[in-house]
Parts: sequence; C-alpha cells; structure tokens
Amino acid sequence: MSTDEQIREVLAQHASLAVDAATVGAHENLYSCGMTSHASVRVMLALEDTFDVEIPDSYLRKETFESVESISELLRAICPVPS
Repeated sequence: MSTDEQIREVLAQHASLAVDAATVGAHENLYSCGMTSHASVRVMLALEDTFDVEIPDSYLRKETFESVESISELLRAICPVPS
C-alpha cells in the first residue's frame, strides 16, 4: 500500500470527513471536508501508529494536517529514509 493510500485509510477511519477520503484531492482542505480539530488529533495519533513515528511538536499545527499533501510532506520530513 502506498503512503498516499495509507494516509487516506487513516483519514477514512479517524478524520470524520463528510466525504469519502478516497475522493479528496491531494491539496483539498480536509477541514472544509468536515474534519474538526478534535478529529485531527485522532488522525495525528493514527499516523504515528501507522507509520511508527513520533510527530515532533514543531509540526503540531493546523496547517500540517490540512490536506493529504501536507500530511505526505510531514511524513517525508520525519520518516527515516530506507537504506
């Protein structure tokens, strides 16, 4: 499963979106799609579990979880590069 697919699976399970997570554009605002700040915390915790990472405090901003692309950028920044 690709990173994008994994992100969308997390969103489908935890973001409480008003639309199907699979249909959300990469740059579409997730908050406009129904995600609340409370749901974004659930998404953050699920991302940490799914990708086995700890999201640094410096990334704990609304903008970090605003879109599939911003979440993908976060993961590229904090996930170790496979050798």
